[in-house]
Amino acid sequence: MVGAPRRIGLVSVHTSPLEQPGAGDSGGMNVYLSKLAAQLVAAGAAVEVFTRTCSVDLPRTITAPEGYRVHHVDAGPPRLSKSDLASHLCAFYLGMAAHPVAGDLELLHGHYWMSGWVGRQARRRLGIPLVQSFHTLGHAKNDTLAPGDTREPSLRLAAEERVVADADAIISPTPFEQTQLVRRYKALPRRVHVVEPGVDLATFRTDIDRHAARRSLGGGRIVLFVGRLQPLKGPDFAIRTLAALDQRLPDDGVPTRLVIVGGTSGNGVGTTDPVTLRRLAATLGVADRVAVLAPRPQDDLALLYRAADAVIVPSHSESFGLVALEAQACGTPVVAADVSGLRHVLGQSGGGTLVSDHEPEAFATALLRYLSDSRLRAAAGEAGARHAAGYGWERTAAGTLAVYADVLARARDVTPDQRRDRQGA
Repeated sequence: MVGAPRRIGLVSVHTSPLEQPGAGDSGGMNVYLSKLAAQLVAAGAAVEVFTRTCSVDLPRTITAPEGYRVHHVDAGPPRLSKSDLASHLCAFYLGMAAHPVAGDLELLHGHYWMSGWVGRQARRRLGIPLVQSFHTLGHAKNDTLAPGDTREPSLRLAAEERVVADADAIISPTPFEQTQLVRRYKALPRRVHVVEPGVDLATFRTDIDRHAARRSLGGGRIVLFVGRLQPLKGPDFAIRTLAALDQRLPDDGVPTRLVIVGGTSGNGVGTTDPVTLRRLAATLGVADRVAVLAPRPQDDLALLYRAADAVIVPSHSESFGLVALEAQACGTPVVAADVSGLRHVLGQSGGGTLVSDHEPEAFATALLRYLSDSRLRAAAGEAGARHAAGYGWERTAAGTLAVYADVLARARDVTPDQRRDRQGA
């Protein structure tokens, strides 16, 4: 693309695009980073990713098969929870800014609020523009807390406000988040651009043999939950929904199974970790029909989506809803909470049902329609697949590059005095 940067720095303090999504602090953002970086390389850019060193065994730099490079920056001891990283952001900034490749970058793109804070400092030192993607917003999470979840701290909210004020552009996944940034964070509307994330259409597709995919899971009806095991995502809610389904399904001898795929994350320990989830399933009398599986690679995940009769996404908040999009790409109906990101991905697709009443009984009623009606299930699957077909990662990269080009064009028009004023703000 004319005017787009040739050397791009992606900042991701707390998680690496090389990590397995679905466990710890790894999730949809990891997928986003790896797919975006790969597409930017395919478009001709050199992409340098900066992430925190989380193991002493990691090389300083790893070149991904797709061609982007991941640089590990020392900032605090290797094993740290995400909630403990804020006090090490200054060390990360200094290490990143002093990295040999930093001086050659034309633009920085921060991912998550901590990376935005680092990018804001590096922007001044390196004299290059900052584009920011938040992936989640602190105010949005606090507005829709799950039972057992904790509020986002004032430190995060204040940092987000400063990053919003200083970033040269902000990329938002949905118009809803764009509106939040303008109204809640006072972002300048002209600086907020909507660029939707994508889905790997070569991996998540409908031509995977559904019957072959089901063999390893056994018979019966299959409901699938995919996501990190934390209160926000609601894996415990999915188990309660399975129990509620038992009161609604016909007594036809066909079991209904729930397959949960994910690893414990954040404050999920003691609330939504595998041991606690299995204990809940036993209490509700459904333990023999609940399987809790470790996070799976993307190819294996596609098999599970195809094997399922329906996918449940009961999240209390989602900035976008990548799981719902992946399921639709595989032709599997989705029953999801009627929250902002999921509303955007599923609302007009015909690929499933949004449930506004966040109660297991309401989700069970919605799931029952797909589990008991094969024609409706097939129609929703076909509609979802058609909808997802327009969400390739190439489209996301093209939109992102357009934002980059716009930012660089505006930066060239800034006078030296204006630049000094902005950097000193």
